Amino acid sequence: MKKTLYSLMLNDEVVQEVDALAHRLGTNRSNLINEILAEYVHYTTPERRINDVLSAISELMQPSGDLVPFFAPHTYSLSLKSSLEYKYRPTIKYEVELYKGGEESIGSLSVLFRTQSPSLIEGMTDFFRLWKLLEDRHLAPHVGSRIDYALYDGKFVRSIAAPNKNCTSDELAGALAEYIRLFDKLMKGWLSGRYDAHAVEAAYFSYLRSVPLTF
Repeated sequence: MKKTLYSLMLNDEVVQEVDALAHRLGTNRSNLINEILAEYVHYTTPERRINDVLSAISELMQPSGDLVPFFAPHTYSLSLKSSLEYKYRPTIKYEVELYKGGEESIGSLSVLFRTQSPSLIEGMTDFFRLWKLLEDRHLAPHVGSRIDYALYDGKFVRSIAAPNKNCTSDELAGALAEYIRLFDKLMKGWLSGRYDAHAVEAAYFSYLRSVPLTF
């Protein structure tokens, strides 16, 4: 969204209160005034939409014992912690980051893991590669934008393509939350040996047929 510098005449006392509130919210004067005015005229800014989506994901995940959300309002990312069903119960972290602009990609989903176990690293790497293969096969034909994937040392990243239809903040939050739940469930099943490649593909295909929103 384009921003332009404007001059406003404001009371010093009002500015002091605005600055104090902005400090408590972790933002700045310009952003806070912009949000206040946007809310007054019933306009949803990109920043507000991101906050609404991430806040909704955090609320949706609260009842879940498998995924523990961490979200600070007025930020562009949310993290979720999960414990793997593997020997010493190592933890992994999901990070959802949303962008203010962008036509093809509206954000990214990262899976971060720290382990020294060669077998666990191999198992997770195999799952990430399987996941990309499945999405190339089943999801890509239904998404208008390209999905990018990257695998680093201890990090798997997937871009979040622009949704294939207009959606509300709650609809997008629900779709992202459901996607992360599925990914977490199938990865744990893969690492524990409960699911093989065919079972993972069947579950993913069933999920894809039931969701109204893909990205």
